[in-house]
Amino acid sequence: MKMHGTTILAVKKDGMVAMAGDGQVTFGETAMKGNARKVRTTAEGRVVVGFAGATADAFTLLEHFEGQLKTYDNDIARASVELAKQWRMDKLLRRLEAMLLVADAHRIFLVSGTGDVVEPEKGAIGIGSGGNYAYAAALAYLENPALSAREVAQKSLEIAAGICIYTNNNIIVEEVK
Repeated sequence: MKMHGTTILAVKKDGMVAMAGDGQVTFGETAMKGNARKVRTTAEGRVVVGFAGATADAFTLLEHFEGQLKTYDNDIARASVELAKQWRMDKLLRRLEAMLLVADAHRIFLVSGTGDVVEPEKGAIGIGSGGNYAYAAALAYLENPALSAREVAQKSLEIAAGICIYTNNNIIVEEVK
C-alpha cells in the first residue's frame, strides 16, 4: 500500500527507540497543513505509534490498537497481531487506508491492513511516501556510533524532507527507553 503525504520512521539503537514523523498533510497535490502530529505516545509513555494514510482511518486504527494494548497488558507484539487479524476480518476496518508503526523500548512493528506485522531486522523501518528515503538514510546513519536513535531519526527525516514533496521539515520525534 503506497501512502502519500507523510513520512514516519522508527529507529532502534543502544537500548533506545525513537520514532519521527513530519507534519505535512496533503489533499491531492495541495499541502493543507504543515504541523500535524502523526507520532504519539500511548500506554503512559511506554509505547509510541506513528501513522501514515487517511487521517480518520489512522485515528480509528490507533484507537483499536490502544484497545488491544489494554487487553494484552501493553504487549505490543500481541496487540499488533490481534489488530492485524481484526483489521483483516472486520468488514468496516478492512476498508481503512492507513499503516501504523508501533514501538516500545524493545521492539518495533509495522502493522498493515493486509495482515502484515513486520519487525525490522536492521534497527529501522519507514512508512509513507518518504518512508523509503528515510529508511535508507537511517541505515547509513546507524553505522555511526556517535549518533543516538533520536539523532538518526531526526537526520533521516530531514533527508526525506529534502527529497519527497509530500514530506516537510516540521519533524516530531518521540522516544521510549
